[in-house]
Amino acid sequence: MSNSEYQRKVAEFIEAHKLRTSVPSRILDLVAEVDELAKEVLASTGYGRTALRPSESWREELGDAFFALVCLANNTNVDLEKVLEQALTK
Repeated sequence: MSNSEYQRKVAEFIEAHKLRTSVPSRILDLVAEVDELAKEVLASTGYGRTALRPSESWREELGDAFFALVCLANNTNVDLEKVLEQALTK
């Protein structure tokens, strides 16, 4: 599935579930989801004493963070596929 397909799929989900919200709310949601990832790393590594072994919780939180990022991109009319290509060429 290409990034544009991800963005379309997320947009349809947001519409179907009436989850529209503001850009500031989307940014806060993304930050909260990244915080959840950080908590997973700290917990699963014993605060850095052992190597990270991605768990099901890690995968779920990563999915939540990805969803939040796609929502933010959609709210601000950013084509993630295009900006990823731009980032890779820097």
